[in-house]
Amino acid sequence: MKYRESEEMYLETILLLKEQYNNVRSIDVANTLNYSRASVSRAINLLKTREYITITKGLIDFTDKGLARAKEIYERHNVITHVLTKIGVPGDLAEENACRIEHVVNEELLAYFKAFIKD
Repeated sequence: MKYRESEEMYLETILLLKEQYNNVRSIDVANTLNYSRASVSRAINLLKTREYITITKGLIDFTDKGLARAKEIYERHNVITHVLTKIGVPGDLAEENACRIEHVVNEELLAYFKAFIKD
């Protein structure tokens, strides 16, 4: 997996966990993704270095930059999922493939997707 895709996956996962539980730790991310604690620790440190998150007393919080990026990623995911279901793809298949597609769709194509689901 390319770093950008991995970064996006972690940011989206943290966002969803924070919405569900508010307090999120690295172990929560590891358990959700079924990744090793060491892999998640490396990724979390990279997100911290890129100033997307902060860690205080083991709890992960978004910086303004990180929260904006996570919300952008999640919106892409939702738009793509909506497009796929609108064309008849079953929900679980749409959800699974949106996770893959969201990393490669550019802003121009995403704008077409948004226009399509507004109709």
